[in-house]
Amino acid sequence: MEVIIIGGGIAGLTLALSLDQAGIASRVYEAVADPAPLGVGINLQPTAVRELTELGLASQLERTGIATRSLAYFNKLGQMIRREPRGLATGYRWPQYSIHRGALQSMLLSAARGRVGAENIRCGLRFAGFEQRDGKVTARLRDSHSGECITDTADILIGADGIHSAVRRQLYPHEGKPRFARQILWRAAVESGPFLDGTTMIIAGHFSQRVIAYPMGRVAAEGKLLINWICQVGVADTADCPEDWNKRIGKDKVLAAFADWRFPWLDLPALIGDTSDIYEFPLVDRDPLHAWTFGRVSMIGDAAHPMQPIGSQAGSQAIVDARALTAALLEHPAPEEALHRYDAARRPVMNAVTLHNRRLGPEAFLQLVEERAPNGFARIDEVISPAEVDAITSSFALAAGLDPGSVNSRPCYVPPARNEQSVRVP
Repeated sequence: MEVIIIGGGIAGLTLALSLDQAGIASRVYEAVADPAPLGVGINLQPTAVRELTELGLASQLERTGIATRSLAYFNKLGQMIRREPRGLATGYRWPQYSIHRGALQSMLLSAARGRVGAENIRCGLRFAGFEQRDGKVTARLRDSHSGECITDTADILIGADGIHSAVRRQLYPHEGKPRFARQILWRAAVESGPFLDGTTMIIAGHFSQRVIAYPMGRVAAEGKLLINWICQVGVADTADCPEDWNKRIGKDKVLAAFADWRFPWLDLPALIGDTSDIYEFPLVDRDPLHAWTFGRVSMIGDAAHPMQPIGSQAGSQAIVDARALTAALLEHPAPEEALHRYDAARRPVMNAVTLHNRRLGPEAFLQLVEERAPNGFARIDEVISPAEVDAITSSFALAAGLDPGSVNSRPCYVPPARNEQSVRVP
C-alpha cells in the first residue's frame, strides 16, 4: 500500500511517521518550500503525548517542552475560580506538554526525514486536485517556484492541509469560508520570568474577553522561560472575518484592551510590553461534516474538523487522527473499507467536540461566573459549586474520550511489536 499525504504540518508528519511504523509507504507534499519553526504555543494533551511516546519521541518532548502540572482558572479580576492538576497528577500514564508549535514541527520533520526518507518529504509543491480511477488515486501538484505540474499516484490520498484545505475544497466545493466566531485572538511568545509555580497554565476572564498564558520552553537566560500568551476579545456582530491570517500588529492595540489586567501573580500589560512580535488571528471553525471519506480519499486534523482552540484539543486530536487512521489501515487491508472505518470511528467524536467548543467547552463555567458575579466574589462556592464545575468539565472529557480511564486503557493503535522496532530517533 502507498499513501499520498497532502500537508506537512503536525497532522501530516505524524501520519507519515505512524505509517512508517506500521510498514506502510507514504509520500508527503507540503506547499511551503522551506518549512521554518514558526508559530506560537500548543498544548499536547496526554492522549497525544501517548501517541508521540509510542513513536519514540518522548525524550525529545521532555527536553523541548514544559510538563504542564496544573491549570488554573481566574475571573477578570484575577480571583481564582478553580485549580486542577494536569497530566500525570491527574492519573494519566503520560504527561501534558506545553511546547512551541515550531519546535514540535521541527521535531516531527526531522524524525520523518530520518525514518520515512527525505526524498519522500517534498516541499514547495502545492496540491491542485485529485482524481480516482481504476482502484488508485492520482494527485496533481504544482511547483511553487517553477510552476511545473507533476502527478503522483497511490492507493489512497489523505488531506492534512489545515483549515484552508484544498483537499476539502474539492470534496466540498460550495462550503465557503470558515465560520467566524466574532472573536479576535492576539498571540505571541516572549521570554519572561515564571509566574505562579512555572508549570501552570492559566485562563482568566470570560467569553468576550480573556487571556491564556503558559510556559512552553526553557531559554538560556537565567531564571526565564518562554511564555506563550493569548489575549481574546469579542467584536461587533457586523464585523467581517479578517482576511489576513498572520497579521502582525502593534502592542498598543492589545494594551488598550487589557491595560487593567494586573494581578499579584501576573502583570499582563508588562508581559505585553516586553513582547516584540504580536500576531492577530480570527477565531474560526467550520461546521461538522457528514463524511470525511470519499472512496480512496479522506482527511485528518484541521482539514477534517477545524475547531475553536478551546480545551487545547486541535493539535492533540490531529495526532490521534493520524494514529487512528494508521490502525484502520492495519486492521482492514482494503483501503476504502479502512478509510470508512476510520471515518465512522473518529468523525462523530470530533463533530461533538467541535460543537462543544462553540459553547466554550470545558471552560463554560468561566462565563457563568462572569454573569453571576461580574464585580468579583468573596467565596467562589457562593457563586458556583464544585459539583457544577465538575459536571461541565467531566462531560466534555467523557464526550471526547479524554478522561484518564479511557486514555490509559485503550489498546495501542499500532501493535506493540511494531512500536519496539520503530522507536529509533534520527
